[in-house]
Amino acid sequence: MVCLMSASVLPATSGVLLAAGAGTRLGLGPKALLPFRDRTLVEVLADVLREGGCSEVVVVLGAEAEKVAALPGLSRHRTVENPRWHEGMGGSFRTGIAGAAAGNNVLLALVDQPGLNSETVARLLRKHRPDRITAAAYPDLSGALRRGHPLVIDAALREDAAESAAGDAGARHFLKAHPGLVDLVDCGDIADGGDVDTKANLHLLG
Repeated sequence: MVCLMSASVLPATSGVLLAAGAGTRLGLGPKALLPFRDRTLVEVLADVLREGGCSEVVVVLGAEAEKVAALPGLSRHRTVENPRWHEGMGGSFRTGIAGAAAGNNVLLALVDQPGLNSETVARLLRKHRPDRITAAAYPDLSGALRRGHPLVIDAALREDAAESAAGDAGARHFLKAHPGLVDLVDCGDIADGGDVDTKANLHLLG
């Protein structure tokens, strides 16, 4: 496995992959277990975070946690379980932040974005500035950049961000309350930021 960015050049960053949902809207079981590139979506994306330069990867589990944790591709990463995953993303966000190594920045990613690649991760880590939040952004139909995932939360901000998480909102409340802290990084040339929410999005797994 080759990391695109050397850990000696960048601040240590823990990749946190939120993979706890049951995939109710999609109706095919947990998205983490969707077949992707001859493995599962969660295995591939966990490796993407590590290959992009994260010093560790913490995978937050919930629905069918035992089955997901037993996947062979996750043995090289750390898994943590959110027992209250059904209450929304906020709890999984807090669980992931708590599970990340103390003092590390945190790169937050979602398991339902199959287009995420190591180049996007590396770009965000490279562009991140101290005491800031760095978010991948993608152009909409008008060409305007829209904030998406992944995003890097500086170590100095991670506890406050975690405290603000509630219900189905992870970092959203914190980002809305502190827009001046957010730096958008255009990643539209290397990814599209699309997520697999419904069966109409299954082509993204192709």
